[in-house]
Amino acid sequence: MKTNEELFRIFIVTGFSEGDTTVFDSYVSPDFIENQSGMVPPNAEGVKKAITSLHNAFPDFSLTIEDIISNGDMVWGRMTGRGTHKGQFGPLPPSGKTFEITVIDIMKFRDGKLVEHWGVPDRLGLMEQLGMKPPPALIMKLIRLLNR
Repeated sequence: MKTNEELFRIFIVTGFSEGDTTVFDSYVSPDFIENQSGMVPPNAEGVKKAITSLHNAFPDFSLTIEDIISNGDMVWGRMTGRGTHKGQFGPLPPSGKTFEITVIDIMKFRDGKLVEHWGVPDRLGLMEQLGMKPPPALIMKLIRLLNR
């Protein structure tokens, strides 16, 4: 049986970087829960759909594992995500711009299967690098929150 760290690397390299979503068929528990905001539905099918969309928008998308920590059934990773905007991404038509962001992933395993995932990509950094600016109302709300 593969270690939890080996499974984490398989999900990051084969699943996310290479876009091979079949790893979710092999290594995900039937009761898997996805906690990353925006994954619809919040299960393995939602993650597979998100990976496909990500690779449609950024065909060269990749994650490089910079740091990885394992403790019991949990694995934490800090990655660098990179890609080139060559396909539709939400409301943005292809721009040809490249990006580089930090991504934090946490995965929980049980009996050699992924049972839970939390992902925290730097979405604001991604939007800024692609030229997408937040609306002024959002900026003012963030400023008020930071000044509390």
